[in-house]
Amino acid sequence: MSRNQPKQQRRWNFLTALGLLALVAATVTADDAKTAKSVLLIAGAPDGHPPQTHEYVAGLKIVHDLLADQPGIALRTVVAHDDWKDGPELLDGTDAVVLFRSEGAKWCSAEAPRLAALKRLAERKGGFSVLHWGMGTRTAEPIAAFVALFGACHGGPDRKYRVLGTKLMPVAKDHPIIRGIGPITIRDEFYFALKQPTTQPAPQPLLQIEIDGEPQTVAWAWDRPDGGRSFGFSGLHFHEHWQTPEYRTLVKQGVLWTLPKP
Repeated sequence: MSRNQPKQQRRWNFLTALGLLALVAATVTADDAKTAKSVLLIAGAPDGHPPQTHEYVAGLKIVHDLLADQPGIALRTVVAHDDWKDGPELLDGTDAVVLFRSEGAKWCSAEAPRLAALKRLAERKGGFSVLHWGMGTRTAEPIAAFVALFGACHGGPDRKYRVLGTKLMPVAKDHPIIRGIGPITIRDEFYFALKQPTTQPAPQPLLQIEIDGEPQTVAWAWDRPDGGRSFGFSGLHFHEHWQTPEYRTLVKQGVLWTLPKP
């Protein structure tokens, strides 16, 4: 949402986006919810980027639609502000999260109860998925806590990113997340040289691009040491790319892969 739009128009757009959430919040019956795996889709409010970039609510509406036909999944979408007071309770009641918001890595550590609830989710072998700026922090302090949960972080004053036309190459063709996905030719903003945990096993690269002659990982999967799973993709700066079939398949299969096993 652009700062150049009239204030009334920006407010209408945001309220319209909020209205979409009422349509996607509940997707299973009460009986189904007792056995379903719950997925909490965490969107951010507009962050001042131009229209059709960083469209968090609209992007997670698409994620919701991609997952809605999967049996045994209960979906809930929320717009989580900086003072997300009911966040810890919601996190304690879910099996997996998908984070798509501004400076998500910083946001995860912004409130001690929020970070504690995320750590409890990891202890329950919960699933963690993150998209684009959801893995970001301008400062370095939140990096360690974030990579321990999600597997990689676009963080610190030395973080690297670039808008470029490129080809994404699958590098783990036998992994379930990229099943059926071949090379993807696209122009997008990618974060690269991501910070990763030092613990083993390390996150597994799924898709890489070449920047300055070096392969750079932009999508990964991580079998965490705590027994849970994490997935991330640093693209999806531009909202139009949700229409790219390979992107949609990647995100859908990534989120499903993170869900705790019975």
